[in-house]
Amino acid sequence: MTSLHADEAFLGHYQLSHDPFAPRVPGFKFFPAQRKPVLGQLHHLARYSQLLLVVTGPQGSGKTLLRQALVASTNKQSVQSVVVSARGAGDTAGVLSQVAQALNVAQAEIGAILAQVVQLALTGQEVYLLVDDAEQLDEPALEALLTLAAGAPEGRPHVFLFGESSLIAALDQLGTEDERFHVIELQPYAEEETREYLALRLEGAGQGIELFSADQISDIHESSDGWPGNINEVARDALIEAMIASRSAVKRPSMGFNMPKKHVLAISAVVVVALAAAWMMQGRSPAPSTATSTNEQAQLPLGQAPAPNAGGSPAVEFAGSSQPMPLPLVGQSQPVMRGPLAEAAGEITEGDDGVPVEGSSAVPPTVTTTAPPAGVAAGPEPTPAARPTPAPTQVASAKPAPAPKPVEKPTAAKPAEKPVTVTKAVAGSWYAGQAPGNYVVQVLGTSSEASAQNFVKEHGGEYRYFKKLLNGKPLYVITYGNFSSRDAAVSAIKSLPAKVQAGKPWPRTVASVQQELATTR
Repeated sequence: MTSLHADEAFLGHYQLSHDPFAPRVPGFKFFPAQRKPVLGQLHHLARYSQLLLVVTGPQGSGKTLLRQALVASTNKQSVQSVVVSARGAGDTAGVLSQVAQALNVAQAEIGAILAQVVQLALTGQEVYLLVDDAEQLDEPALEALLTLAAGAPEGRPHVFLFGESSLIAALDQLGTEDERFHVIELQPYAEEETREYLALRLEGAGQGIELFSADQISDIHESSDGWPGNINEVARDALIEAMIASRSAVKRPSMGFNMPKKHVLAISAVVVVALAAAWMMQGRSPAPSTATSTNEQAQLPLGQAPAPNAGGSPAVEFAGSSQPMPLPLVGQSQPVMRGPLAEAAGEITEGDDGVPVEGSSAVPPTVTTTAPPAGVAAGPEPTPAARPTPAPTQVASAKPAPAPKPVEKPTAAKPAEKPVTVTKAVAGSWYAGQAPGNYVVQVLGTSSEASAQNFVKEHGGEYRYFKKLLNGKPLYVITYGNFSSRDAAVSAIKSLPAKVQAGKPWPRTVASVQQELATTR
């Protein structure tokens, strides 16, 4: 869950403005009851003690946050704070050069730095020297900092070291009999402090502590041992696991031949109607004796009677009546219900959230079978592209005989509607021309391009799709709209149809789409 796509999915699922558990969140400040006395103790020792002050704790214990609070709570007019890092520069030269640069000292030497500190003291200004990642300091660098902390009679800087517990052992190895430093060890949070910490983190990102249950908070506290850095990692993992579980809860369609009960009933209904239609054909319409072409039509002059057949009854021919009649569900004579069959064959496609794609074979179409008119054999159903057959001409009999019942005209099939043209956004033709900082709403993804086209045809408007690769296979991702900000995209989601919102759409940047298109090419 470290990719751009996964991070945006995480933020969108919980409607977060940013990752609340990122290591560095600008403006975030949290001081539980036990941290406030530590901060006050540091200010007190800086004023009245001449010892080097050491703050220790494991990685992620809040040392840097405490250092930031110490700088923020000092009087800027009377204190000049110099913050340096020992990461990658833990030797004497690296540390002194950072201090000299911050104090505008030309020479990176202890004497020159102390002279500048004394000069500032004469103007009523003190110097706080704060060193992050102090466990990476070597012994000469530690000795130089101890010398700076001792200072001169006229003035001295207040030196603070923030590092892991190994820093204490390194200072002890210097083997001095005099007390030259004072150690403050940070303590982990209590469970209630962990809860307060989580609540403040979530509130900063636009949500509340209700995202976690009481049991989850207890588990997070126990797994993290109460250290803030560990709390961030465990809490984020807990939210991601809950997100994955909620999306997996959507029942995926079966890929075997055990079809859902409603599909079996639908197929059974079609078969029953087909058998009834076959029975009606056998009982009401005898097969004609003469074979004619399927496309042949009975054309008789008005007022002329047809020649009688062998049985003495008038022969009335209908268009296509001599063609052998296929049984329903054979050939192309009846509509085929493809939903359950496609599902059994494993053709159903899903979006990223496991929801069947609208327009795919996962949603079976409604099939309506109409029985043929009384006295007329059901002929092959015309395809949408075929020209409807003209109604047969009623012909009077040459001999006096009971007039046959009038034949109802078969309902002509409606001509097929002109298909909606779908402009493909594949290859980034549309997305490439948009501002990378804009947002679109990702609706769903499907492995079938036809399903993506059908979805866009049905909904139209601002729906588009593009092609990407997922595990080496093509995936067609449908998006909606084009928004200048994330808030606008989030607001647009609320106005989407309910069946689209059921797939849990989420906002993503156009830049992320352009990046995926570049990878696909």
